[in-house]
Amino acid sequence: MNNPEFAGSKTIHGIKVYYEYDRHPNSTETVVLIHGFLSSLFSFRHLNPLLKEKFSILSIDLPPFGKSGHSRSFTYSFKNLSLTVIKLIEALNIKNFTLVGHSMGGQIALNILYHFPNTAKKAVLLCSSGYSKRSKQSLILASYLPFFPIFIKLYLARSGLEKNLRNVVYDSTLIDDEMRKGYLAPFMNPSIFKGLTGLLRHREGDLSSEALQQVRTPCLLIWGEHDRVVPLRVGEKLAKDLTNSKLIVLEETGHLVPEERPEEIYHYIKRFVLDEANLTEIERKQTTV
Repeated sequence: MNNPEFAGSKTIHGIKVYYEYDRHPNSTETVVLIHGFLSSLFSFRHLNPLLKEKFSILSIDLPPFGKSGHSRSFTYSFKNLSLTVIKLIEALNIKNFTLVGHSMGGQIALNILYHFPNTAKKAVLLCSSGYSKRSKQSLILASYLPFFPIFIKLYLARSGLEKNLRNVVYDSTLIDDEMRKGYLAPFMNPSIFKGLTGLLRHREGDLSSEALQQVRTPCLLIWGEHDRVVPLRVGEKLAKDLTNSKLIVLEETGHLVPEERPEEIYHYIKRFVLDEANLTEIERKQTTV
């Protein structure tokens, strides 16, 4: 497991945001890791130690996930979550940074690029969510019912941890007790279900094609060919809408690419951030590169 140089939390917009920060003594580049839905910074546990060889690393638990908090007054919209990430980066006095977002974290990264341009130097989108619509109005109205967080808890319990993990990896033999424990841990805090209620209520739809086409920041998209959560066709559409982007496709890989292919992900992030190669076309790569 990763042993960060510094782990702590800061209160931003009235909510506790947990983070882990490893500063590289000889690098001016920082990689900011943003996890996906129903996850935490735990999902980068294999990628983080590799990135530390070249970069400073800031890993964030997005509210209400992981060790971050929940607040009734917090707006769980993508734009506000994006602003929260930026405010944390500013509070830590980080200047040169590249965003790395997985799944929903990729959509948070895209919102940062759109709403707060000229902040991040680059962005790496790992199986980023894209083109999802806002929740139906009937579901948003239902979220105001006092028992709705209990409904979310029961719904997630019914779907089951094991089933969800098998859905996000291509090779189910990767699932072990450490993985089960790590992805289950955030749900031991009952307040997360209130936070999920807020996220369902406040979340806008993903950025439109028109909005994405305004993003000029260089983006590297990395996708699992067998992603069942955010299919490859979403990555291909994002690559067309993001005018300054490249797409890499990893064969025999599912949705949870930071867990499944950390060495390959590190390889491409390093080349992209340090401009070690010009990635000019869609590439399909085997499990080794």
